This record gives sequence, C-alpha cells and structure tokens, in this order.
Amino acid sequence: MRAQSNTAKTTPRNGHRPVTVPSNDPKMLLARARNAAFAAAAQGNLGHGLGMLYDALQDEPMSHDLLSDMAALLLSAGKLEHAAAYADRALQIHSLHGPSLYTLAFALSGSGEIDRAIGVLNELQSGAGRDSLQAEAPELVPVAMIELERLRRIRA
Repeated sequence: MRAQSNTAKTTPRNGHRPVTVPSNDPKMLLARARNAAFAAAAQGNLGHGLGMLYDALQDEPMSHDLLSDMAALLLSAGKLEHAAAYADRALQIHSLHGPSLYTLAFALSGSGEIDRAIGVLNELQSGAGRDSLQAEAPELVPVAMIELERLRRIRA
C-alpha cells in the first residue's frame, strides 16, 4: 500500500483547492450581516434583525439588497408603510429587483392600495422582474401570481 503525500490529502480529486475569501471582504461582510439579521428574525428577535440591517445600511446606504431585506422584515412585522418605503428605495437603485417588487406589492395590497399593488405585481408576471424573483426566491413567484389574481377579482 502506497502512502499518500500531504498534497494528495488536502487537494480535492479534481485538483482544485477551495478559494478563500478574506474575512474583511465587503461583500462577505454584507452577506454575513444579512444572514445574521434573518437568523435573528427567524428566532423571534425581529427588532434585533432590523437593527442589524439598519447598522449595515449606515455603511452601505445604496445597497439594494440591504434595503430589500429591511423591507421584507418590516413587511413581516406588519409595518406596511415602512416596508413600502424601503422597497421603493431599493427599486430606485435596481428598478426590476424581484424581491423588492414582491415586498412592495404586498405592502401596498395590505395597505389597501389595490390598483398600485396590481401594477407592481404585473411586473412579476414576465420579464426582468420575474426573472429576478425566480433567481432569488422561486418559491415566491406562485404566491405573487395568486395575489395578483386575488386582487384582480376584487377589482372586477
């Protein structure tokens, strides 16, 4: 039986080593903040999650991802007006960001702004808005389409 060299033990079979990202990489820090905020909210500490996102927004105020995440957590807290405002801000940066469109639509729907909600949900039927939502949260696409049909029935 032949002894393996140290390189053979640490290098995967395909010959590639994993890429390490520096722990101070801005994108990595942003992803960690977003994940930690959602983890806190999932554990019932919504206020802490919102606080984490707020702090991260102080460093990255033009991050549509952070703005969209803040909107989503505010929507889950029932803070519809604030959720819509953060979603609007995210959409000013990335106009067809699917998760932001989704959050805005549901905040508007919950606030009774049916016509505007229908208009936003229409953006999620096809094109770049739907592609974005499909890429980031495919499970929300059918929910958005069900809400669109529900609102259309209300208007009919």
